[in-house]
Amino acid sequence: MTAVTDQDHTEHPEHPEHPEHAKPPEPPEHPKHPEHREHPEQSDRRERADQRGENGPQAGGRGEAPAGPWDDGLIARRVNEGTGAERSAAPEPRPPAPQAVTPLRYDVPLRSRLDALRELVALSRTRLDNRTLSQAGRVLQEAGVRSGLSGQHTVVAIAGATGSGKSQLFNALAGVAISETGVRRPTTAAPIACSWSDGAASLIERLGIPPRLRRRPLQATADADARLRGLVLVDLPDHDSAAVQHREQVDRVLGLVDAVIWVVDPEKYADAMLHERYLRPMAAHAEVMFVVLNQIDRLPGEAAEQVLDDLRRLLDEDGIALGEYGEPGTTVLALSALTGDGVGELREALGRFVAERGAPARRISADVDIAAARLWPVYATRRRTGLSEEAREEFSARLADAVGATAAGEAAERAWLRNANRACGTPWLRLWRWCQARGEPTTGRTALRGQADEEVTARQRVEQAVRTVADRASAGLPAPWAQAVREAAVRGSQGLPEALDQLAVRAGLPPGRPPRPAWWPMAVLVQAVMTLLQFVGGLWLLGQIVGVVSPNLGVPVLLMVIGIVGGPLIEWSCRMAARGPARRYGQEAERRLREAAAGCGRARVLDPVAAELLRYREVREQYGRVVGVGAGTGGGAARS
Repeated sequence: MTAVTDQDHTEHPEHPEHPEHAKPPEPPEHPKHPEHREHPEQSDRRERADQRGENGPQAGGRGEAPAGPWDDGLIARRVNEGTGAERSAAPEPRPPAPQAVTPLRYDVPLRSRLDALRELVALSRTRLDNRTLSQAGRVLQEAGVRSGLSGQHTVVAIAGATGSGKSQLFNALAGVAISETGVRRPTTAAPIACSWSDGAASLIERLGIPPRLRRRPLQATADADARLRGLVLVDLPDHDSAAVQHREQVDRVLGLVDAVIWVVDPEKYADAMLHERYLRPMAAHAEVMFVVLNQIDRLPGEAAEQVLDDLRRLLDEDGIALGEYGEPGTTVLALSALTGDGVGELREALGRFVAERGAPARRISADVDIAAARLWPVYATRRRTGLSEEAREEFSARLADAVGATAAGEAAERAWLRNANRACGTPWLRLWRWCQARGEPTTGRTALRGQADEEVTARQRVEQAVRTVADRASAGLPAPWAQAVREAAVRGSQGLPEALDQLAVRAGLPPGRPPRPAWWPMAVLVQAVMTLLQFVGGLWLLGQIVGVVSPNLGVPVLLMVIGIVGGPLIEWSCRMAARGPARRYGQEAERRLREAAAGCGRARVLDPVAAELLRYREVREQYGRVVGVGAGTGGGAARS
């Protein structure tokens, strides 16, 4: 290759197929690329050269190559002036034919992780704030954008501190002085891209690099082109530059490139800013990072090896896996961009790295790892969570106590017994109880005051039951999900006491008297017979006293004794027989009220709490897929 150009032939097919077929008398101005017009200084210099006869034949002849199409600024003029003899020695090669850009394809594990992360974010939108999910959203967005761009290119950024020699290394890899170097700081003011093959225009546009800062290697052998084909190299400004906009550009581009070459020098390789702000947070990106110790020509003897070993130690402390002994990790090299010592080794490592076509997917996989690690506090828990059956039963029991289910059952049992006494008791006992009840004073005002106190107590019991079940359900959950569970329980408890009161009225004692068993009519009939015997015996004795009936005390006295003794005996027997049905009746009333209270509490509190727990289990499952599926594999792009 003998020309430097910023043209991407896949995007500009209107260029001629062969440079010799171009019309050379006067260089036309490209209608779509005004930056390719000839600079006035170049025009004057060419006219003076023509007058002196230095240019030989007129431009466009087969004896020399026409002017390069990228002569648009200071860097271009420097290259032209420094390589003029070489440009006149060989013709410009034919531009390559347009190539179809093959989009990047992620492998199945990485696609599964991205789908799980997308589902995780969707399920968490209403529970987590946007700030918590912002990084995961950015990872999904960048993964989607990168998958639509070229999968045959690998974008590698060269980053470093002021004076580390990264621009010099950039030029050494490109084989031409593309990026400006010098003692002025900062030297690199904006990112510069150099592409070894066509089809990378969209990738470079994604980085926000304008066409005037896009270059091609001017001088490279066919062997180097074969090794680095698909490489897009980006020279970044200094990450410790005094200009804020330079640091912002570095941070922005580092979040978009596929790989990074960190260039350090013997003086700043242990800089705290480099390790704390960049290397340590990017430890998960070890497989897509190169760390290069530059300027080893300044180190005498074995000092270079000692500094390199200390650099490896610092990287290990940062948590960065080193790619030693064939294991995946960061490649650490020592070189001198000034003398060229070690540059060939870096070029070979870059060639193997680019040929794998796996860096973009490994970068996205590492981004997913980092996003998942930052989401760990809001999804993961180390203890068993959920609402146990014991906690549910205790909550229902508390609501039943609050609504008075036990008291209602006892009241139903007493009502049954009272109804039995009324039905099977002697008339004289029933008359006495009626008179006693009429003689008792009214206690309505006292009853109302006690009822109000009972309502306050019941509300407090309900609130206590809701707090207890919410605390048990949220125990061990991450803070956002525990808060969501408690809020669901509180929302459900609103209006719960009033609903329980209505249930107590509907599901309490049924209106009217309790149902009578089949033997009650027979008992009533026998009790009536006993009363009749008393009346018959009494009238018989009265008739004997008056003289209407002949004297005979035995029969009437026996009838009266049977009636007087048999009535209470039958009443006592009926009361004993009524205890079992009365108890069952009371238990049925209590069960009915307990079930009604439990159903109300389940619908208003337990079901919303269970829904929140189910949502947490769903997001936990998705988080497990994000963390576990493809973990350690780094992902990969499907090769085509």
